[in-house]
Amino acid sequence: MANDTPLFPKELSWLSFNARVLQEVEDQSVPIIERVRFLGIFSNNLDEFYRVRVADVRRLATFAKGSKKKEQFSTLLSNINEKVLRLQTRFSNAYAQVLKDLGEHHIHLINEHQLTEKQRAYVESYFQSEVLPELEPFFIDDRENMPLLNEASFYFGIYLELADGSLRFAGLEIPTDTLPRFIAVPPREKTHERVYIVLDNVIRACLIDVFRHVLPIEKALAFTFKISRDAELELGEYVTQNIVDRVAKSLKKRKQAEPVRLVYDSTMPEVLLDMIKKKLSMGRYDSYTPGGRYHNSKDFMSFPSDLKAHTYRAREPLPTIPDSANIFDWMDTADRLCYYPYHDFRVITKLLASAALDPKVKEIRINLYRVAKNSRVVAALVNAVRNQKQVTAVVELQARFDEQANIHWSNELSDAGVEVIYGVPGLKVHCKLISIVREENGKPRYYSHFGTGNFNESTARFYCDFSLLTADEKMGEDAFRVFDFIKQTHLQQHYNHIWVSPYTNRPNLLAAIDKEISAAVAGQDAEIFIKCNNLVDSEVIERLYQASTAGVKVRIIVRSMCALLSQTKGLSDNIRVISLVDKYLEHARVYMFHNDGEQKVFLSSADLMTRNLDHRVEVTFPLLDARHRKTVLDILELQWQDNQKARVLDANQSNTRIANPKSRKNVRAQDAIRRYLKTREV
Repeated sequence: MANDTPLFPKELSWLSFNARVLQEVEDQSVPIIERVRFLGIFSNNLDEFYRVRVADVRRLATFAKGSKKKEQFSTLLSNINEKVLRLQTRFSNAYAQVLKDLGEHHIHLINEHQLTEKQRAYVESYFQSEVLPELEPFFIDDRENMPLLNEASFYFGIYLELADGSLRFAGLEIPTDTLPRFIAVPPREKTHERVYIVLDNVIRACLIDVFRHVLPIEKALAFTFKISRDAELELGEYVTQNIVDRVAKSLKKRKQAEPVRLVYDSTMPEVLLDMIKKKLSMGRYDSYTPGGRYHNSKDFMSFPSDLKAHTYRAREPLPTIPDSANIFDWMDTADRLCYYPYHDFRVITKLLASAALDPKVKEIRINLYRVAKNSRVVAALVNAVRNQKQVTAVVELQARFDEQANIHWSNELSDAGVEVIYGVPGLKVHCKLISIVREENGKPRYYSHFGTGNFNESTARFYCDFSLLTADEKMGEDAFRVFDFIKQTHLQQHYNHIWVSPYTNRPNLLAAIDKEISAAVAGQDAEIFIKCNNLVDSEVIERLYQASTAGVKVRIIVRSMCALLSQTKGLSDNIRVISLVDKYLEHARVYMFHNDGEQKVFLSSADLMTRNLDHRVEVTFPLLDARHRKTVLDILELQWQDNQKARVLDANQSNTRIANPKSRKNVRAQDAIRRYLKTREV
C-alpha cells in the first residue's frame, strides 16, 4: 500500500456529512417540525465532532514532532474552523427561516422582548416557582480559573453594571438537565396559536432576580457560551484493576479534560469574552466559534412532539412473526431477514423472552453495545437467569458516550446472576450477536442472530439495520465461537462462514476486491457494491482505486465520512459514491461482490475504518439464502435510484442533489423500500 494514497481529509468529509443534515433544515419540502429536529441533529453532531475528531487532531498538532508535521495538523485545524464558520453562518440563516416558517404554521418561538403582558406575568411566575430555585450563579472576575464546567450544558456569561458604576462578571449554568428547554406560554387572545419560549429567555426576562437582590444592579446582560472537551478515554492498556473502576475513573477524567472549543454569542462584550477565554486557559490549537444568541441547539431534537400534523407520518412496522408462532419453529423452517425500522424490532425481544422461558434452552450469549433506557432485552436476560439458564452478556464499557449507562447495565446484569464480560483488553467488542443453545433430540442446537445494529428498542425505530435470524448449524457454531474468542482471546478460532476482526475481516475483504480486479483484467464482468457509514481506511481505498483502474464497476453508498476521491480521472473513473439523508438514519453495512456471476452478499457490524478492521471485535457474515441476497440487493438498487434524498459525493464532496431530467418518476428510497418489503416475506 502506498503511503501517498490520495485521500479526502476525513474530518472535512465529516463536516460535509453534517452539511447534508443542514440541507434537510433548508429544504422547505421537509415538514417544519422535522426541520426543527434536524437543527438539533446538526448541533449535536457538531458537538460530538469537536469532542472526538477535533480533539484528536488537536492532540496530534500538540505532540507532533517536526515543524512540517505540526504545520500539517495546524493547517487542518484552520481548514476545519473555516468550514465550521461557513456552516455556522448557514445554520443561523436556516434557523431564522425555520422560525419564520413556524410562524406561518401558527407555531411561535418568542424571546423575552416579544411577551405580551399576560405572557410576561406567566413567565415571571414560572421563573419564581420553577426556575429560580435551580439557579446558582458564580462570579468569574475574582478567581484565577473558571470553575469546572459541564460540557453537556451551556452557560450565560453575565455582564453586570452596578449602581456605583463598577462592573462585575458572572457565569450561570442553564439547568436544562432538570427543566424543559421549551416552555409553552399562553397564546394571544382569540388565537389558536402555539407559543413557546426557551428556558434561557425565561431567565433573561428575570435576570436581575437571579442575583437575589444582594447587589445594587443597574444593568444586567446575558450572553450564551459553551465548551467542548476532549472525549477520549485514557484507560491504560496494562492497568490491572477492575475495568469497571477504570472506566468510571476515566469518565471522571473526561469531565476535567481540557476544553477544545469555545462557542459564544458574537455580541458578547469583548471584555467579558477575553475574561472567559483567560479563565478557561485555552490555547493556540483550540477553536473559537462566534455564533448567535442560542446554543445547545441539540435540544431541538426534543422540540414539543404534540404537533403531529407537521412531522413525518408515523408508520407501523411491518409484521415479522405471527403472534401465536413458536419462534424457534419459525426460525427452523428458514433463515429470516429483518430490516428495521421497516420491520418490527419486537422479534428480537420475543426471541430473548421465549428463550428465557423455553425449558429446552440451556444457554444464551449476547453482545450489548448500546441498549435502550428501559431495555426489554436486559429484562429478558435477567428473567432467563431466574429460569436457570446460563446467560453470558458481553457489555462494552467503552462504547463512547454510553459508558455510564453500560456500567449501570453491567451491574444490574451481574447482580441478577448473568456472567458479564467487560469486553476484550485493547479491543472494543462491536459485533451484534446472539447465540442460543437449545437441547433437541438429546443434542445441542444453535439459534443465532447476526446483525448490523444494536439491541436497542429506541434507536431501532429510526436506524436502518439488518438482522439475520438463523438456525443454520454452521453459522450457529461460528456465533458461539466468537464468544469463546472473547472469553479466551489467546485461542485461535476457526469459522465456517464469517469474517471476524481483528484477524480475518481485512484480509478477506481485500481478497474479495482482488478477485474482482482479476476478473476485470481478464475481460470478465466485475462489480463491487458497498454500503457503509464510513469509508476512511487507506488500504481499502487504495485497493478500490486499483479496482477502478482495472475496470471494476464500483458503487458506494456512504452515510458519513468518505475519504475516497470519487470520479477522479485516472484514479477513480469507475467509482461512484452517493449519500442518503432522510427521515431514517442509514446505518447498515453491506458488501456485495460480483464473484463471476455468483454474487456474494455480506452484512457486517464493521465499517471500512482502521479501528473496525484492526482494533475491534467485528463480524461480517454472508447471506446464504438466495432470497435474502435478492432482498438486500433490491434495497441497494432502490437507494441507488433515489432522486429525492440522495447526494453525489464527488471529489469535492459538494453534496449535489441527484436530479435526472430524463426520469419522470420520483424515487424516494425509504418510501420505496417500505412498499417493496410489504411484498416480501422475512
